[in-house]
Amino acid sequence: MAYEFAKVGCKLALSGTNESRLEAVKSKCLDMNSSLSVGDVLVIPFDISVYQRHRACFERVMIHFKQIDILINNAGRSQRAAFEKIDINVDEEMFRTNVFGPVNLTRIVVDHWYKLNYPGQIAVTSSVAGICPAPFSCTYSGTKYALHGYFETLRVEGYKNIKVTLLCPGPVFSRILENSFTEQPGVVVNKSHDKDSVRMTTERCAKLCFSAIVNRVNVAWISIQPVLTCCYLSQYLPNILVLIFTKFMTEEKLMKIREGK
Repeated sequence: MAYEFAKVGCKLALSGTNESRLEAVKSKCLDMNSSLSVGDVLVIPFDISVYQRHRACFERVMIHFKQIDILINNAGRSQRAAFEKIDINVDEEMFRTNVFGPVNLTRIVVDHWYKLNYPGQIAVTSSVAGICPAPFSCTYSGTKYALHGYFETLRVEGYKNIKVTLLCPGPVFSRILENSFTEQPGVVVNKSHDKDSVRMTTERCAKLCFSAIVNRVNVAWISIQPVLTCCYLSQYLPNILVLIFTKFMTEEKLMKIREGK
């Protein structure tokens, strides 16, 4: 997404936990658009789950750019685990990263916009797992459902000033499995997606997310089939979805889902 915004000359504040990767992204953003100068892309490494750092990071952006027009909440970690085996500490840690961190940071930015009567935009990377539950990812699904609750409420409260775009990608090639939670605290999946798995490319997903943000879409479902059809069934014909799932989902398929294939 950073590359898509850089292509059209947007000034960027890039955050994340890996400073060297952020610097690499910054360099590529500058290479993609000669109109951008070094000062137009700011790197601010921080962990979204450390709420105490949010205010200082926000103020650093304000000092550098004087204004924030769009906040994109893209932080999050996935999960592969069976419902009954998940340690409650995993649930708490996932909610800190996937929900409470983005919510807390958003509150700081939105409060600033309200004081200035400024028409800002919040974009949130949710997931189709927040629309149609994902097997062996119940905590992950729970965090995504929670995001919808928080940010749909913000949409209603801030309708005069704040635009909210919920991005809901389906299966996408990414590095998300590397640090995905399992059932135990501190244990990660540490795998990559199979090259022949049925997933959307990272570039295609980023373009569609960018398009949804630019066009101020309320909710964007971004997925290939058959997951997209499952989303519609989950919303409008949930009983049918359950019947289809129980009829066609074998133990082998379930294990592939758990392994991220």
